[in-house]
Amino acid sequence: MARKGLVDLNEAVQHPGRKLEFRIETSLQSEEDIDLTTPVIGILRVVSTGNLLLVEADLETEAVLECARCAAPFSTNLSFKMKEEFQVEGIPSSFSHDSYAKVVTDEPEPLFQDNSLIIDHFVRQGLLLSFPTQPICPGTSEGPCQGYVTDSGTPVSHGHSAFESLRSLIEDNL
Repeated sequence: MARKGLVDLNEAVQHPGRKLEFRIETSLQSEEDIDLTTPVIGILRVVSTGNLLLVEADLETEAVLECARCAAPFSTNLSFKMKEEFQVEGIPSSFSHDSYAKVVTDEPEPLFQDNSLIIDHFVRQGLLLSFPTQPICPGTSEGPCQGYVTDSGTPVSHGHSAFESLRSLIEDNL
């Protein structure tokens, strides 16, 4: 059963060995610091061992990042995989009629509401870890960034004005 923003994993938690698979999609609308041009989409696979809930996801999206060199925005495709293990406490209801297993986490941001995974919180963690530490404009392993040079090869005014002033001083001395 799926409620908006939640994926109910109770079936796997109460029946160890049962494999579940869900197609997920989220735009992470409540995230102000993440600029997505397409929703995060992918497959979520879940299985419980009885003591652990194993959650795997293959996800992809397109995001706008800021170049670490010229500070120009650019769009890039991101594909990332997630593998997480969560503690399960209690005896699954399939083994006992008077007991109930529950996912227990010690995360600062809650990832579960009862035995339902909060999709936005889960996906946000994986997405933030998939961002490059210093994103660079595409196709610029060497030389100036695309956001810093025009098609004719002349620099354009991207980035900080202090750097522009320094560049003009260097060019004047050449």
